Amino acid sequence: MPIVSKKGQAMPASPIRKLVPYAEAARAKGIEVIHLNIGQPDIKTPQNALDAVKHHSLEVLEYSRSEGSESYRNKLANYYKKHGIEVDASEIIITTGGSEALSFTMATIADPGDEIIIPEPFYANYNGFATAMGIKVIPVVSGIEDNFALPPIEDFESYIGPRTRAILLCNPGNPTGYLYTREEIQKLAKLVKKHDLFLIADEVYREFAYDGMQHHSILAEPDLQAHAIVVDSVSKRYSMCGARIGCMISRNRDIMQTALKFAQARLSPPTFAQIASEAALDTPQEYFDDVIREYSERRDLLLEELKSIPGIKVAKPQGAFYCMVELPIADADHFAQWLLEDFQVDGYTVMVAPAAGFYATPGLGKNQVRIAYVLEQSLLKKAVQILKEALSKYPG
Repeated sequence: MPIVSKKGQAMPASPIRKLVPYAEAARAKGIEVIHLNIGQPDIKTPQNALDAVKHHSLEVLEYSRSEGSESYRNKLANYYKKHGIEVDASEIIITTGGSEALSFTMATIADPGDEIIIPEPFYANYNGFATAMGIKVIPVVSGIEDNFALPPIEDFESYIGPRTRAILLCNPGNPTGYLYTREEIQKLAKLVKKHDLFLIADEVYREFAYDGMQHHSILAEPDLQAHAIVVDSVSKRYSMCGARIGCMISRNRDIMQTALKFAQARLSPPTFAQIASEAALDTPQEYFDDVIREYSERRDLLLEELKSIPGIKVAKPQGAFYCMVELPIADADHFAQWLLEDFQVDGYTVMVAPAAGFYATPGLGKNQVRIAYVLEQSLLKKAVQILKEALSKYPG
């Protein structure tokens, strides 16, 4: 019988989605599952984005350019300029989600066996993208004790070797919600210039910064033109996860010309989704002000409720909409499955994302979970109360 590839066997399962069958089984038994496991915002998509598709004037649904429509890229360049980032439309490639932008980036800068250094915990699919490309992830551990701040720069430098190609970070962080400071970005910029590496920043949550803090893009760093590559997406910013539109940005001409060849191989990003994404750029600032206010209130409520549970540690998010929680248990995977299979309160249970899948170092994150606070506040409070009762009764 033919067998699958070694690469396919090595591909990690999503820690976010692997529990879905258990959630479906719970629903089949009449149990309502409150989803704390996935970053699907409940915020309404801007109406102008939806209307742009609804009222389109297309007569033929054609391919777009491989790098994305010129009108969208020009308008996107203006969006970044409003945020103090000078880029040209020629320095942007539109992709099918931020995921494809990351895949293009890895394929462009690294060969099989090369290495990318990433502070962990990190977005679980980085492991998947790297495995698909034959790239080795070198993790640098950050800790819940200091809110998952950037590890000492000496730790990064100690892992740099002859096959190191880049440092990758998510800012603000998924799953930690940590927002890197300007000083931390500058330390990394200095390091990649010293060792002639790429600095890749996944900035899809750039609009979500709390407590008066500001996001600092690597594209705002001077003298980093040859090194900086940014991945972005409309998914979270405009609550348009289903659009599957992202982009890859770099001022390095060689990088963009090479990435374009990968874009040409998949032909083009989806046309209707680009129409919606282009229209979304007209969303007024009031929309974001309201969203930031709502997420900030949800975060504060979540932290307050979680801190009432004995024996847990909580990292305070400064951006995005995720929170890392250390629980008084041995195995979060088992606990998450038990919640769905064997526990409910008045017909409700909760689904969390076990955190081990957000680490590359074996054994780390076993007693941690990621919570996405993308639910209205009353439901969020209910979910934490269920979690509290579950921990008091959990046999593990």
